[in-house]
This record gives sequence, structure tokens and C-alpha cells, in this order.
Amino acid sequence: MNTSGPAGQGLRLAPFRGLRYVPERVGSLAAVTSPPYDVVVRPDGLHHLESADPHNIVRLILPQADTAAARHKQAAETLDRWLAEGVLAPDAEPALYVYEQRDAEILQRGVVGALALSAPAEGIVLPHEDVMAHVVEDRADLMRTTAAHLEPLLLTYRGDDSVSGATSVIERTIERPPLLATTTEDGYSHRLWAVTDPAERAEIEADLAHHQALIADGHHRWATYLRLQQEHTAPGPWDFGLVLLVDTARYPLRVRAIHRLLHRLPVADALAALNGLFRVRDIEGPLPLALEALAEAAVEGNAFLLAGDGRFHLVDRPDAALLARTIPADHPTAWRTLDATVLHAALLDHVWRIPDAPEHIAYIHDTAAAVEQAARHNATAVLMHPVREEVVRDLARQGVTMPRKSTSFGPKPASGLVLRSLALD
Repeated sequence: MNTSGPAGQGLRLAPFRGLRYVPERVGSLAAVTSPPYDVVVRPDGLHHLESADPHNIVRLILPQADTAAARHKQAAETLDRWLAEGVLAPDAEPALYVYEQRDAEILQRGVVGALALSAPAEGIVLPHEDVMAHVVEDRADLMRTTAAHLEPLLLTYRGDDSVSGATSVIERTIERPPLLATTTEDGYSHRLWAVTDPAERAEIEADLAHHQALIADGHHRWATYLRLQQEHTAPGPWDFGLVLLVDTARYPLRVRAIHRLLHRLPVADALAALNGLFRVRDIEGPLPLALEALAEAAVEGNAFLLAGDGRFHLVDRPDAALLARTIPADHPTAWRTLDATVLHAALLDHVWRIPDAPEHIAYIHDTAAAVEQAARHNATAVLMHPVREEVVRDLARQGVTMPRKSTSFGPKPASGLVLRSLALD
């Protein structure tokens, strides 16, 4: 890996020898891919992926065993076995990778590479959400045990919309035959190209050196990269992390909400506790219609949609006195008025008194899945309205982190198309 160049100037993206599935050894490339580990939330989703192909990447990113140590050991053994059997194989030479995702509504292109790690204080890679310590610990042990980065983070930067630098290389590269092309069951088509020409790599690297990036998806994995870097004091592969960088001036991302499932709180109890503190109205379904009502209410202020008892309940117009005594005053107004801030500081901490711990709260990307699980387990789904990207970026530039799991940027890169083995760098 080329680690030359002065630190602290901006993004430093280095080539690496990608590990990729050998098409002849798997049923199909689509069958071995998976959404990122934290999007696979339901057991039936996990089982579906495991049964799609015996070599599905979910067996590495979400191994199943009785203990964490056993899970991570199993993932490492599985990775070693797949390499020995030729199911996965490293590319012949280091490369940066152009990656394209497309469906009927959106086109996204970016560059996959090994990004030099930097502390938040350097202002090169900007986090915008807090992280959960137990998740970082779990991901760190998995990376440590496998000595691999199994799925790329999604980072965004803002170019000037000119066809130069990284954009120019991307536009030229997509005219060539791809390394792989597949369509996954969610309707997205995926294509991947290797950029091995030193001049083209230098063009990308020189362009990115002038930019900072926002973590769109993968805060826990970025925190994991930084933790593992601290464990390895000698310069080497742990100083870099696998990322996908997308210029959102050219390829805007979708921003969606991440919903909360409150395991031990029935909807009736949740509503009873809100008496006098929020306005509560029953909303007609089905779900898309209820979400439209949530979007309309969110224009005026904080709003949430509760579900789980067969109905939808719109919760909005919080009591000003409640907000005054529960929302920390030492933050910017944009942070203090976030739905996630009000939910966690006012509702979860003070009204419902629910600890932010896995046995009490699950974070679910899929809206219908959140409602279904709440109904199945007599729990409460709190459905959220998405935050605008400009609000996220402005807060990140101020060094202000949002409550954990406040946003879901997408489309997210499919896991399983290219991996990074730290043993090869």
C-alpha cells in the first residue's frame, strides 16, 4: 500500500488488493451479497441470506454461535476456508475500485479504497452520530479476529460538479467492461471496475486530498477502525479503513430515518404517559398514508408515529416546559430541535424512562418490519421522519454529533462485492 504524502491535508485514499468472490465457485454473485450487518435485523432475513448460497457474506459479517468469541472465531475460520478453497481470491494487483449502484429511481457512483484514518479533531472525516460501546467492541473483535474489513463504510464528500479529478476517472472507467455486474433481489444493479493505472489513481488521490468527508453510514465501523489503529502502534495496514466515497454534489444520496422498537413498552402504556405532554391523534392507515401524515406534521415541528397495537398514533406538539427541562441548552438550536434529540432526551429518558440498551431498544431501518415486530411482541414502534442532509453536514462541521442512529443514508454499498484482507497490505 502506498502510504506516502503528508498527513492532515485531506482525504488520502490508497489502493489495495481486493478480495472478491470467484464467480465459478458460487451460485451467483447476487446470492452471496448482503445488506450491511446492521440492516439485517430480523432472524428470517438472516436465515434467508444464509440459505441463498452457502457462501453468502452474512456468514462472515453476522456469524452465528453461542458466544461472541465463538462467532468471531467461526468467521475467521470460514474466511480462511473460503480462501483456501478458492471461493474468495485476491486481485492480482492493488487497485481503487469504481462502484455503481442503480435502480429505477437513483444512480450512485463512487470510489472504493483504503482510506487513511484520522481523528475527528483533524476535521478530515466528520462523524455526525454517537456510537454504542458494545457494538464497537463486537465489531472490533470481529475485525481483529478475521484481520479483514468485510464491508465498506459509506462516506460522502462535496465536489464542485465539474468533470475532473475523481469524477473524470469514474466517467472514463464506466465505459470499460466491469469486473462484475449483478442485480440483487432488492432491484439494484451493481457494477464494479478496478482502477490500476498509476496515473488514474494519482488523479483520484490528488482530487480527494482537497476534500473532507461525512460518514453517511458506518459510524460504529469507523470507531472500530480507530480503536484497532490504537492497538497497532507500528505504521501499517491498520492505519487505513475500507470505504466507499461518493460525491453527493453529483450523486445525491437518499436520507431515511431509523426507527425505534421499544421492546418492553406496550403502546397503551406509551400513550398514557404522554397525557398533557404531547398532542396525540389516531391516524388512518395503511402505513404509507400514516407516514404522509407524519411528514406533514414534521414540517411544523417534532413529530413521531407510534404503532404496534393495530393502529397508528401521531404524536406531535411537545410541551414547551417539558423541552425546557429535558433538552440540554449547551447545544446549537439545530441539534436541540432534532426529532432524535427530543425522542431520546425528553421521551425515552424522562417520560418513558427507557434505558438506551439493546434489551430495551432496537434500531430498525425497515418501516414495515418495525411495525410488524411491535405488533408481534406487544411493543411500541416509534417511526421517525428523516433529517435533511444539509442539517447533518452543518452539525458535523460544528463538531456536534447527533443522537445515535439518527439517519440512514443510502443506497448503501452491498456487502460481499469487495473485501479487504489486512494480511495482503
